Amino acid sequence: MPLAIITGSAGLVGSEAARLFCERGWEIVGVDNDMRARFFGPEASTETNRRRLEAELALYRHAAIDIRDATAVDEVFAEARGRLGAIIHAAAQPSHDWAAHDPQTDFAVNATGTLNLLEAARRHAPEAPFVFVSTNKVYGDAPNRLPLVEEASRFTLDPAHPFAARGIDESMSIDQVLHSIFGASKTAADLMVQEYGRYFGMPTVCFRGGCLTGPAHAGAELHGFLAYLVRACAEGRPYRVFGHRAKQVRDNLHARDLVEAFWHYVAAPRPGEVYNMGGGVWSNCSMLEAIELTECAVGRRLDWRYENQARIGDHIWWVSDVAKFLDHYPGWRVERNVPTIIEEIAAALHERV
Repeated sequence: MPLAIITGSAGLVGSEAARLFCERGWEIVGVDNDMRARFFGPEASTETNRRRLEAELALYRHAAIDIRDATAVDEVFAEARGRLGAIIHAAAQPSHDWAAHDPQTDFAVNATGTLNLLEAARRHAPEAPFVFVSTNKVYGDAPNRLPLVEEASRFTLDPAHPFAARGIDESMSIDQVLHSIFGASKTAADLMVQEYGRYFGMPTVCFRGGCLTGPAHAGAELHGFLAYLVRACAEGRPYRVFGHRAKQVRDNLHARDLVEAFWHYVAAPRPGEVYNMGGGVWSNCSMLEAIELTECAVGRRLDWRYENQARIGDHIWWVSDVAKFLDHYPGWRVERNVPTIIEEIAAALHERV
């Protein structure tokens, strides 16, 4: 029976990965110490997800360790030596604003933690595919230099630009841009994952995600756009929109669709690869559009206000071009769009309440 180590296993992406790989006969060692509660408070805790995984997945075993602890990480990998078939690295400090508050912790989790995992993999299972959940923030604010057009409810890209039809591809530079502190720490990790693939020949991959979401997301104001939006609407909480006249656009990818992409990669890995990964042209929305869809799904008005100051380094328009991944793995596709995702989040929230 193959075994996968999944970091951030109680979080959005990690829990979806654990479920998918368990469904397909894999044993899982889930690594998660609920740092999300420290980052964003008790409401963002992943403990409920962890308990659910342990109760529902017979092949799941939990290891509550900190990926900054190189010795503890190495022990987990050493125990799995000889059986380890894949590493899914989804643990992270994911917030722009939180990173600026504590850059040392942000970098230690995102960059040093990733290096600890890469080294453990190189020592104990260099042939196992290593999947890293990176971010489109490695491109910094470079997307804001694109020729954007303001419409009634969203920004769009000038139709004459090569990215207009399919989205932003991997040719965009990550250099000489404003990344945010979070973006810089994730870029360091992204480059190191690539390097272990190119220098050491390990089967590593960076999935540069846009907005990754789904009903398992413990959304907070500082991270978890759609999940927190739906929660705020359902619970009557005030919601703040930052800058760009609420017309900034994001593509949104359901975590299940993302981990299906992981599955395809693990089955046929390509060393040192990088893929932009998101909902692409099939699943994207502006803030104004997301608010309208959420109000329809929840059945009540959202109490929101607009603040003119945008977040530092925030993208005005991001739609991922996933053509490269589809070329390499033509069996994968985006199955869920923004309205479907919002309805799932709303239904799951209603069931929990």
